[in-house]
Amino acid sequence: MGPADRLARYMSVCVCICLEGELSGAQESEFSDQAPARLTLSCKCGIPGCGITAIPTKVSGLSRVVNGEDAVPGSWPWQVSLQYEGFHFCGGALISEEWVVTAAHCGVTTDDKVVAGAFNLDPDEQGVQVLDIAEVFPNENYFISGTYDIALLKLATPARFTDTVSAVCLACNEADFPPGTPCVITGWGQTQYDDHQRAPTLQQAVLPLVSTPVCKEIWGDLVTDDMICAGSDGTSPCMGDSGGPLVCEKGGVWTQVGIVSWGSGFCPGDTPAVFTRITAVLDWVKQILKEN
Repeated sequence: MGPADRLARYMSVCVCICLEGELSGAQESEFSDQAPARLTLSCKCGIPGCGITAIPTKVSGLSRVVNGEDAVPGSWPWQVSLQYEGFHFCGGALISEEWVVTAAHCGVTTDDKVVAGAFNLDPDEQGVQVLDIAEVFPNENYFISGTYDIALLKLATPARFTDTVSAVCLACNEADFPPGTPCVITGWGQTQYDDHQRAPTLQQAVLPLVSTPVCKEIWGDLVTDDMICAGSDGTSPCMGDSGGPLVCEKGGVWTQVGIVSWGSGFCPGDTPAVFTRITAVLDWVKQILKEN
């Protein structure tokens, strides 16, 4: 059984448990068909050991990607840079050695590269892995308005997991992270909307989750059930952050709840940013992994 088969099998068991509530907050410790016996503080789906950082994060809670602060190098080991001919254009997140999740609107092709383990996007940076893409799987329901804005990238050669390269967990239970939960976005996007230069180092920002009704007060019917909102307190993703992960921490484990999708083109920070909701697309992710 290959890594992709094991991942699909693992995620399928975890999601079933979370949704049926047989063992609330369970995660299995190894691949098996049996119900997990070890309980954790939240429901997580992914490979064993996902969401754990070897290098501790340090988030002030006062930062923002627009005019943001540097992340601790290596502290977000699932963060990847998507590049074309050395130019960063979108972010993404490793969910296993062979798979990356990003936004469909990034328009990734097999001519692009996945750069893992980076901090300053220097090609000579120690520990960086430049990986080819074997196949791109955009969600078939993706529409330019932003619905189902997710794509999966299958790597031609698996990433080698190290202290600075590893996988994030995927959310499978919305109740784990209610509105108001402080979560974190990371990326190399523009630090000012009118500055077309990407951030030279990986930036991080704290964004509280925003309820769908509150988000719709700003964006109306543009916000659909497959989306989740965060921000509006002066923090904001900006151009170049698209496709990157929105992650929340619980019990020492980081879980991806969203994918940077869209928001105000001016990156003002006073309106919520909109993300693809991971729980809404998790069944599709499982299907792609199982079939490929």
